[in-house]
Amino acid sequence: MSDLRKKVSNYYSKITTEDEGKMQTNICSCASDAMPDYLKEIRKELPEEIITRFYGCGSPIPKAIEGKTVLDLGCGTGLDCYILSKLVGENGRVIGVDMTDSQLEIAKKYQNEMAEKFGYSKSNVEFHKGYIEDLKTLGIEDESVDVVISNCVINLSPFKEEVFKEIWRVLKRGGELFFSDIFADRRIPEETSKNETLRGECLGGAMYREDFRRLMTKIGWADFRYLSSAKQSIGNKNIEDLVGDINFYSDTISAFKIPNLMEDICEDYGQIAIYRGGINENKFYFDLDDHHRFFLNKPELVCGNTAAMLEETRYNKFFEIIGNREKHFGAFAGCVTTGSSNSDNGESKEACCC
Repeated sequence: MSDLRKKVSNYYSKITTEDEGKMQTNICSCASDAMPDYLKEIRKELPEEIITRFYGCGSPIPKAIEGKTVLDLGCGTGLDCYILSKLVGENGRVIGVDMTDSQLEIAKKYQNEMAEKFGYSKSNVEFHKGYIEDLKTLGIEDESVDVVISNCVINLSPFKEEVFKEIWRVLKRGGELFFSDIFADRRIPEETSKNETLRGECLGGAMYREDFRRLMTKIGWADFRYLSSAKQSIGNKNIEDLVGDINFYSDTISAFKIPNLMEDICEDYGQIAIYRGGINENKFYFDLDDHHRFFLNKPELVCGNTAAMLEETRYNKFFEIIGNREKHFGAFAGCVTTGSSNSDNGESKEACCC
């Protein structure tokens, strides 16, 4: 299976270096569409080569990351890295990892130019060639990263459990995995999975949502949250015939590393969360996920998991949490298992009922 990584790298090298190189489907061409306006403004400052040779299925750029260390797995030409560079500020740090030389060559080319454009004395971005399943070889230490992002890349790895174990290892306590990727509504057949084109197009390695949920639980994420989900069109009849009736979705997911506090359903401890403001892009409300919108200064009853996500992470300075876990009132009525996958029509099921 390790040779599959080389085939994928060659696939991306080819579409990066060819004058008319491009993906054969629509799957990895929607990153810019998913961007909020404030990120699109930063994107305008980037060199055109970075933008046109970058492929992604979402916009996994989290809030409130000034001064933080952010790791981008499968950074490609560095589009997300340079957006992050501006958001973390000169005192923050961005680490990009990719296995394809041609993409890294583009990313590295603009380090000094982007630092100067952002007014930094030196670049706060570094790029490393390597595999996302083996970050230790690149010198990324245990609990050294505040946020890990990835944009439509984890699906390419044939060693997904190792990827998520490495993410768990490098994240600090309270750190966040915030990523966009392609998921499937069923397990991908082996023949499809090994097809070089389908793999490179982010279809062959797409994770079955329920297997993803089980894997996350196994590693330590008893609760993770969907921020968005959209059914993806392939846009290529020949490839559609190859994948048959499998449905594919672009999902953006958040998962905080909070050992010993996260539970597999929404437990009621009578806790209340109040958003006190302070996040620049969220003057009037803040969305934790696709079903938790906190309006400025409005108290909201939350489950223990949600309270921990706000109190034990970088978001704690923006929220007031009232109550603790001393008294338990049982599960929230109608609660489903947290981190549950979305419905077949692309609409989100609630992963938490509070």
